[in-house]
Formats: sequence, structure tokens, C-alpha cells
Amino acid sequence: MKNGNFEFKEVAIISAKEAGRILRENFGKVKIIKTKGNTQLVSNVDLEAERVIIETIKKYFPAHSILSEENPRLNQSEYTWIIDPLDGTHNFVKNIPIFGTSIALAYKDEVILGVIYFPLDNRLYWTEKGKGAYLHDKRLKVSNRDLPSATCVYDSSIRYNPAEMSLVLKNLSTKVFNIRMFGSTAEHLCMLAEGRIELDIEFNDKPWDFAAGALLVKEAEGEFTDFAGNPWSLKMPNYLASNGIFHRKVLQLIQKSIT
Repeated sequence: MKNGNFEFKEVAIISAKEAGRILRENFGKVKIIKTKGNTQLVSNVDLEAERVIIETIKKYFPAHSILSEENPRLNQSEYTWIIDPLDGTHNFVKNIPIFGTSIALAYKDEVILGVIYFPLDNRLYWTEKGKGAYLHDKRLKVSNRDLPSATCVYDSSIRYNPAEMSLVLKNLSTKVFNIRMFGSTAEHLCMLAEGRIELDIEFNDKPWDFAAGALLVKEAEGEFTDFAGNPWSLKMPNYLASNGIFHRKVLQLIQKSIT
């Protein structure tokens, strides 16, 4: 996909790798940590990585809108870049090596491009609507494991609504092979698209968390809906992502647990 002489994907990859360089060089060296509310952290590295991404995008597409976790900038453009400069901030500031950069592009509220980059091991995932999902040049496909063999990744923000989330977790725990919490939506959805896990349940994510990863999962032939089973959108309040084999069964389990 192009706008003038510049490819959207190329600019997204350049931006993600530049942000990734900043993350890699500063891992273990965080100088400033701010709090958002009582439980959210922002580091100086988040802000620097975001600045580099925005400057790169604006260099090539100055009229496009930007929607970012740290600094939303919405113009009157049909194109909106949705960025999370540091997905897995809490891991990053605790020196846990599970974090990356997520960049998506939406046209008229429909995501058409996603790029996710993990700088510590140089993993680059990318997808374009209708063209498949890739890790570098390897095409990805979700696994074909059934529910009893499934690995589930679960939302770690249980403190926000502990009663509801704990009940879903309890009811799910005997249905799957195991459950993990890695603290990075980008990592979760890439693992799902790559066939390493089968299920991701999130109650509290934002568009910048999941926009790129959701398209990656769909293009890898997975399923992605909200808890009511509606097709995914940037405005969804929660979501279930899966390899598609047992999606409806898990939706029913969630719906029974939260009603």
C-alpha cells in the first residue's frame, strides 16, 4: 500500500525499528518513571520512543492522524496511525525482557496494516489486510490444537475487576492445558498468530495495545471478537482471540461467568 512514493509498511517498519533501537539501548537504564493513576507506569523511554515514531510518520505523511497511548493527536484524516511505543512497560522497568513496539494504520477506522517489533531478539512481525501475516518473510498460521491442549494467555490486570475476572479464570482453568500471563499484548497476539499459544482473553486493553496484533491474528486465520461475539473493532471494550477452533465454546464460558 502506498501514499505517493512511500509505502505504508516501509514507514511503519522504519519507525518500529527506530523505536526498538531506543528500547534496546535503554533496557535496564530507565531514568524517569511517572505514574498514571495508582497502577500505570510511564518511563522516559516510552516518551522518547513515541517521539521518534511520530516524527518518522509525520516526515512522510504529515496530514495523517496519530493515536498513541501517551499523546493522542487526532487530525481530520482518513488515515490514523495507532502506536504503542513500548508495549510491556511494566516488564521493561522491572528488567523483564518481554516488550516491544506496536504500530498499526487504520483507514476510515478499519485497520489495514500492522507491524510489531521485539528489539531484544530482532523479531519483526507484519501484516497487511488480505495479504497474510508474517514473521520476517515466514508466513504465519494459528495452531490447530483443541481446547484441552490449549495454552491460554490471560489479562494480568485482575485488580481492575477482580471478582469477574477471577471467576472467568477459575471456570477456564479446568478446560485448558495451562494459563500464562506475560504482560505484553503484542507478545500475546504474536504468539497466537505464530501458533505457539491458542487463546488470549483481555478485559482492559486499549486500541494501541491490540490494533496491530488483532489484524495479525486475523490474517493468520485466527478469530478475534469481543465477549459478545461481535467482530473486532478499535472501539471494542474487551476481546477474545483464538485459533478459531473452540472460539464459540470459550465465548459461552465467558458470558456465563460474567452475567
